[in-house]
Amino acid sequence: MDKQNLQDRQQRILDFVRDFCAKYLDEEYYELSERLVLKLGRKRNPPFVTGQPQIWAAAIIHALGTINFLFDKSFTPYVTIDDINGFFRTSKSTTGNKSRQIRDLLKLELWNREFSTRKMLDNNPLANMVMVDGFIVPVDSLPEQYQQAVRQARAEGKDVSFTTN
Repeated sequence: MDKQNLQDRQQRILDFVRDFCAKYLDEEYYELSERLVLKLGRKRNPPFVTGQPQIWAAAIIHALGTINFLFDKSFTPYVTIDDINGFFRTSKSTTGNKSRQIRDLLKLELWNREFSTRKMLDNNPLANMVMVDGFIVPVDSLPEQYQQAVRQARAEGKDVSFTTN
């Protein structure tokens, strides 16, 4: 697929996602979706070059929703898988399979720094932990200079661990 056709396809998918986010979600989910589509588009073989754009749009929302607890009623925003499939007129199995393909390809897991909502990142139970000599310890138990090093590394999207030997 040439570059122009790839960009057109990405835009069609994003148009579907934008409509869904406007009705059910928020701007943050759209921005995460856009980032995800662009990252998939940079793959050697982008998965969305075949298949229907609305299926890929549903799968993108599903993949992001899975790692951000979108399907948990105690979280806001909240939607059901049926809401996604009803909006895009897709089946649960197809959406779920494509979502799994996306999550596997990009190694998306809970608290993924690149594709988690701000709320998820703020509530990450491991955000205040660091590895020291193979043990997980609270960051605030470290001397101040090491606490600052951890905060700076994480602000740059990196992680850090320490060895005292």
